[in-house]
Formats: sequence, C-alpha cells, structure tokens
Amino acid sequence: MKIYFILSISICLFLVSCNENQKRESSAYTKIDMLKDSGKKEFVHTILSMGMVTGIKPDKIKYYKQLHAKVWPAVLKKIDECNIHNYSIYLQKIEGKYFLFSYFEYTGDDFEKDMKKMAADTTTQRWWKETDPMQIPFPEAVAHKQIWTKMEEVFHTN
Repeated sequence: MKIYFILSISICLFLVSCNENQKRESSAYTKIDMLKDSGKKEFVHTILSMGMVTGIKPDKIKYYKQLHAKVWPAVLKKIDECNIHNYSIYLQKIEGKYFLFSYFEYTGDDFEKDMKKMAADTTTQRWWKETDPMQIPFPEAVAHKQIWTKMEEVFHTN
C-alpha cells in the first residue's frame, strides 16, 4: 500500500514539475498579466522584456551621462506613449571598450508600430541626433540600420 501511495505522489510531483517547466519555457520572453472581474478573464496583457547592447565612444561617456541625467520631458512622454516601461541603461567597460546595456519592458500589442511612431516623433529624432553619434553599433545592428543590438534572454524570474 505504501508503495502505491509513494508512486502516486511521485507521479503527481512529476506532472506538476512538467507543467511548471512548460510554463517557464512558454514564458521565456514574455510574462502574462491577467486582470479578472467576477471570475471571468477580462483582459490579457503581454509584457515583452527586452535587453539590448551597443558600444559607446569613451570620450562621449560624460556627455551621454549628462544628457540622461536630464532626459527631455517630451522624449520620456513619447517613450511612455509607445508602451515602453522600466527602461534602464547601464554602462560597462569590458577589455578596454565601453558598452551600454539597456533593459525595458514593452506592454503594447504592436511593437513595430510603436517603434515607428517613436521614430516619427521630431523631438525623439532630435534626441537621437544627440545620442547616436556617441554610440558604436555592432556590425549586425549596422546591417539593419540600427544602433542597438537585441540580446537573447537566457534567464528570467518573476
């Protein structure tokens, strides 16, 4: 009798474990936030976590930091309007070269559309005219006429 009980518990734990692993695998790049009203699913919202990297010219780091210490309010407003939240940029020196690493969460439903909206904004364009020349894009970004290169997320916890 004990063996059947232990076997049953083991099978249950295995099935729960498989389900949890499946959930983790399916949400490796997204988190699902469900708002409920009266027990009914009312709204499903996907959050896309995004990490990016680019180089920065060493002689421009001070100015880059100064700009980001007082980001233009219209730029911050446009970032928010384009569903970008929790946006951070980090600086790191690696083997004598400087790199910027960014992280943000996208909460909209059409990333490409929102990025086109941001790119069309004249204030954002002026901001980029200030920041882009300071940065050193990776070759794969240059090939796509970009400054930042997307990074692959290999781990995430909620």
